[in-house]
Amino acid sequence: MARILLLIAGLLLFPGAGAAQQARWNGLFDVAARSAELKTPKFAEFRRFCLAIPVDTGWPTLQPVAGLSATEGYGSDRSAEDFSWAVMVLSGRSLAGDARATAMLRDLMRKWAASGAFNDTQTVHDAYYSLKRQLLPLTVAYAILLPSLDAADADLLRGWLDPLVRRVDRLFDGEVDRNNHRILADSVLAAWGAIIDDRQLLDKGIVRYAATLDDARADGTLPLEARRGARALWYQRQTLSSLTVIAEAARGRGLNLYESASAEGRGFAALAGGLLNGLSAPLTVVAYSAENYIPGPENDYLKPDLGFLTRRGHGRHYMAWLEAVVNRADVNPADMDGADEDLSTARLRGLFERRIARERPLVDEFIGGNATCFWGRP
Repeated sequence: MARILLLIAGLLLFPGAGAAQQARWNGLFDVAARSAELKTPKFAEFRRFCLAIPVDTGWPTLQPVAGLSATEGYGSDRSAEDFSWAVMVLSGRSLAGDARATAMLRDLMRKWAASGAFNDTQTVHDAYYSLKRQLLPLTVAYAILLPSLDAADADLLRGWLDPLVRRVDRLFDGEVDRNNHRILADSVLAAWGAIIDDRQLLDKGIVRYAATLDDARADGTLPLEARRGARALWYQRQTLSSLTVIAEAARGRGLNLYESASAEGRGFAALAGGLLNGLSAPLTVVAYSAENYIPGPENDYLKPDLGFLTRRGHGRHYMAWLEAVVNRADVNPADMDGADEDLSTARLRGLFERRIARERPLVDEFIGGNATCFWGRP
C-alpha cells in the first residue's frame, strides 16, 4: 500500500527505474518529434508504412454509433469497427504529413463528437470493453490532430472524449475489475491523462502496472489470464499490450516502467518471459490453462490459440505492441538491470524479427493505432 501511495504522490518507487523527471512529451509518443523524424531520409521507410494503407473514400459517410452493447456469448460489439479502423489509418497518415488524411480524420471525429457517439453505451462490462477499444485509438488520434485544430474543434473533441474516458473508470464488482478488462481501462486512462496532462489519470495506469506485476507468478504468468484454456497465452499477450501503453505514457514523464519490478523482483521482462515460454513450450502453461475458464472459440486447452501471431480482421495485428517495446531509443542491454531483462529483450526482438516485422505496418487498437508509424526505427 505504501508503494501505491508513493506512486500517487508522483514519485517513482520501482527499484532501478530512477527518479521522476519533468515531462518530455504528452501522450504515448512525442507527436512533433516523430512527425519531424518521419520527414528525414533515415525514416523514409517508416513514412511509407504510415502511408501504406489506402484511404477509403466511404469513411466520411460512416454514421455515428449512439452506443455499444453487450453481446450474446463470447465476443464484443463490433458495430463501430469500421470507424475504429478509419481512425487508426488516418491518424498514421496524418502523422506522416498527409493533409487530406488530416482533414478527413478531423471531420470524421468532429461528426461523431457532435452526435455524442458512444454516449448511450450500456453500463455493463462487455459493452465497456468495446468502448475501451474505441477510446485508445481516438485519444491517440486527438493528440496527433491537436496541433492542427482550431480552438472550437479542440474543445469539441476534448469535450466528447474526456467524459467517455472517465466513464470507463468503473468497477463492476467482479474479476473484470482485476483482469485484462481493467488493465485495458487503466491503459486508456493513462494515455488520456498523459495527453491532457492529468497526472491523476496517468497515476491510475501506473498503479495498475504495479498491481499487475505484484499479481504475477514467479514464472511470469498471470493467474486470471493463464487459466483461460486455449486463450491463456492470448490474454497474457493482451495484458502485455496494455502494460506497454501505460509504460509509454509514463515514459513521456521520464519514468521507465520497463525496468521496474515488484517487491519479488518481477517486471515486464518476467511477464514477457511467461508469454515467450508458452510460445516455445506450450505445455508450460497447461497446469493453469486446464481450468478452461471462458476459453473462447476453442474448447481444447491443449490446442493453444496462437492467432495473435498473424493478422486478424481489418488488417489489425495483436502483436503491434512489440514496435514500442523493441524499438525504444533508450534500449541498451548494457544499461539493463540483469540477465533476465537482457534475455527477455533479446527474445522479444528475435520473435519480432522472425515472425512479426514482415507483417508491417502493425496496426491495432490495443496499442492505439499504427504502431509501426508511431515507434518503428531503422
